[in-house]
Amino acid sequence: MQKIILITTIVLLSLICKVNAQGVDAIKNSSDWHYRGSKANSYEMGSDSGAEKNNQTVYKIKSIQNKINGFGTIMKTIQPDAFLGKTVKMTAYVKSENVKSWAGLWMRVDYYSEAVLAFDNMHKKPVKGTTEWTKYEIVLFVPLEATSISYGVLLDGTGQIWLKDVALEIVDDSIAETGPNKGRDHKILAFETRAKAISNEIKTIVAKEKDALKDDIQLIEKDLEKGIISKEQAEALKLKKAQEHATAIDTKVALEQEKLGQLVQDKVDGKVEDAKDLRSKGRTIVLGNNPNSIGSKTEINVTSMKVYSGQEDKEERQSKRTTSQLVFAAGLNNVVTDGSVEKSDFRYLGSHFYELGVTYKTRILEKSNLLHAKYGLSLMYNNLRATDNRNFVVNGNQTNLEVNALQQEDSRFKNVNLVFPAHLEFDFTKTQDRDGKTYYKTHDSFRFGVGGFVGVNLKSKQYINYDSDSYKSRVITRGDFNTSNFIYGLSTYIGYKATSLYLKYNLNPLFKDNIVKQNNVSLGVRFDFN
Repeated sequence: MQKIILITTIVLLSLICKVNAQGVDAIKNSSDWHYRGSKANSYEMGSDSGAEKNNQTVYKIKSIQNKINGFGTIMKTIQPDAFLGKTVKMTAYVKSENVKSWAGLWMRVDYYSEAVLAFDNMHKKPVKGTTEWTKYEIVLFVPLEATSISYGVLLDGTGQIWLKDVALEIVDDSIAETGPNKGRDHKILAFETRAKAISNEIKTIVAKEKDALKDDIQLIEKDLEKGIISKEQAEALKLKKAQEHATAIDTKVALEQEKLGQLVQDKVDGKVEDAKDLRSKGRTIVLGNNPNSIGSKTEINVTSMKVYSGQEDKEERQSKRTTSQLVFAAGLNNVVTDGSVEKSDFRYLGSHFYELGVTYKTRILEKSNLLHAKYGLSLMYNNLRATDNRNFVVNGNQTNLEVNALQQEDSRFKNVNLVFPAHLEFDFTKTQDRDGKTYYKTHDSFRFGVGGFVGVNLKSKQYINYDSDSYKSRVITRGDFNTSNFIYGLSTYIGYKATSLYLKYNLNPLFKDNIVKQNNVSLGVRFDFN
């Protein structure tokens, strides 16, 4: 009865609501290859009749615009049944011409549209420039719960590539996977995830069949308007199409309902775990930036003080327009006197600085990853060790280095500053386009920043250590020492990924009223943990 109501409703709606359709443009394909991408209209894609070949089809992707911020891809999606639980190698030959950004083969293993189980697109070993026919390969493990395998070739930006001899083969499990997202990291999916995916697939099946029926009816209406068929023939064709699509819905939905029933049974039998159970497993603790995929594991990053619930969560958060970083820097510290650090009154290696802070990094342009505003809050510790048995002595509004009457083992002067740094940062990390979405990850390539800082001096201390007759003692003196209370200066850094060479210079003098002006300068290594 429900099927009859559905068919009758669809037919009546098609008769009442005639649509001025322009016809349904069939998906461009050849031998079930499809042409897609985030900027598909910016490319000419298809078989290349003029390409060199020996009884085989050669496909091409050619840019037709001078500048493209996106990619085009020739792809195919297949059922994974023959590859479940096995390691699969994709091979193909690719030729390129004037590829400015990059190109590469790609393969992805999915669980419906809910989870990517394995993925590689040769982004770490891309095709660039102009190359002759070269054989490339991708190796991925296909988990048992996989529902589809998609593969093809993509071109990012401008240029032209050709593709031929694409093949998939099962290989020995001892062969390592090539992708950053490895199939063996995704063997377990939570019950809730799988149930939701099957439910969404049922909705998608119904929606697609209804849309396909609507398209068929529009074509029939056009034939009726042109007089190709009679009204009676049109009605008969509409009814036939409605029955075909209703049957397709019944058949496809029945398969998914069978999967859902089996999933519920597996849950009852204890073969499938809840999401809350999975979250208590598979944790990994890392120091510094972790370039590897974490799959569905939870990553606890100690240095950045962040917790990521799986690779998808990590990529989403690291690609936000504003991200945060924990900053640590350390290095040499000294003063510039009369425009020079030569013949300094302070030890070059013994004087040092370190800085600890939090920064926020905001992408200035919505769709460009190059320019960022970087700002935050830092504690700076600047230490100076005087030479020649000297230490600082306050004489009115002057603070002078004087020789100590007693023999010192060490003399150290420390300023602690609270500052607000701000930089314009150039980050050359490339964006990644995947599944129609652009990811703006940062701190994955060369970076440099230029800017400055303002702040206040929190405290000043002088430490003098003595070692006399086997007795060790330390004298700690606290005070302002006539130091500048308002701190401001210039700073810059240049580096790769999280590590940078860092230079900062205080425009304010170390001692505000001294006749001889001395300005603090620091050179060291800086770490921005994303």
